[in-house]
Amino acid sequence: MSIDITKMPKLGFGLMRLPEKDGVIDHEQVCNMVDKYMQAGMNYFDTAYVYHGGKSEVAAREALVKRYPREDFMIATKLPAWEIRKEEDIERIFAEQCERAGVDYFDFYLLHSIEEGNNYDVYEKYDCFSWGLKKKEEGKIRHFGFSFHGSPELLVKLLDDHPEVEFVQIQLNYLDRTNPVVRSQELYDILHERNIPIIVMEPVRGGMLAGFTPEIDAKFKARRPEKSVASWALRFVGSLPGVMTILSGMSTEAQMDDNIGTFKNFEPLAEDEMAIVDEVTDELMAIPQIGCTACKYCCDGCPMKISIPDVFRTINTLRRYPDDWRSKNFYNGLIQRYGKASDCVGCGQCERVCPQHLPIIELIKEAAEILGK
Repeated sequence: MSIDITKMPKLGFGLMRLPEKDGVIDHEQVCNMVDKYMQAGMNYFDTAYVYHGGKSEVAAREALVKRYPREDFMIATKLPAWEIRKEEDIERIFAEQCERAGVDYFDFYLLHSIEEGNNYDVYEKYDCFSWGLKKKEEGKIRHFGFSFHGSPELLVKLLDDHPEVEFVQIQLNYLDRTNPVVRSQELYDILHERNIPIIVMEPVRGGMLAGFTPEIDAKFKARRPEKSVASWALRFVGSLPGVMTILSGMSTEAQMDDNIGTFKNFEPLAEDEMAIVDEVTDELMAIPQIGCTACKYCCDGCPMKISIPDVFRTINTLRRYPDDWRSKNFYNGLIQRYGKASDCVGCGQCERVCPQHLPIIELIKEAAEILGK
């Protein structure tokens, strides 16, 4: 059964950042938000085994599954590689998810957070792609795909190796188009060229694109004074062909109201509006960067085997996006294979061969302080 993206709601309700009260999910408010969302004619809910410490799928059962006919909504969840220690864990986790969510099947099921390293290795080791197809044959999964946080090179390999994949979920927003860690424009282009339906996560970058300095906000407000700054980020992604559903992890009814307003009568970005988005992007991207061209001349002779260009790539991303947890995750994965920035002995071999004449020892020391926190 192929996916008809024209019948999918453009706005998906992400259940990762649900409202809480006294440290637990606020069931009453979640029910109100679910009702508003469903009444707006939208019905795609995205949860995961690990969200809210395992309580998100339960919240979906209580606020959605018990209160609406099963055929009226679609629910997606994910298999977490980091919870798999042996093959039997896969079936155990899936059965637990069905029980938590109170469903006999999931409309969409994803291998969670594929990227280079452990997650990808685990999914391949236990042949989770074949397992997903088996679950489809059993009627326990309607559509099978994965969420992706890796490189464009890995994405191409996955799609070549697993043509059975029906959709892919990626992080995509106007700031991450050229983000050297996320590389979302490249990921989007690969998927769009292959006509693979795209689910977008982090369209507002965890709230980072919901508001800036007064000067930057004013650029948006001058053109659309009645619209929120966050709506521009959603409209940017919604204007891209091939995007099936855009997830928003809404935490308040106000956010729900604003997002429904954006998608209820959706307007793609006009040409002059896209120019404003590009202008804002350029301003944010103008933050000083380390001028490394990743030639890797510095790597061959490094006695501590530090992947210096990747360290600089991480620091450059953090300078633009100080709260980006993914950059720290990228670095933590990097040092599983290479030396830490703090391992630098200051021998100077790298500086002698750097064609950009960068003060690498000084920059690596700065990186060690930032990444060691």
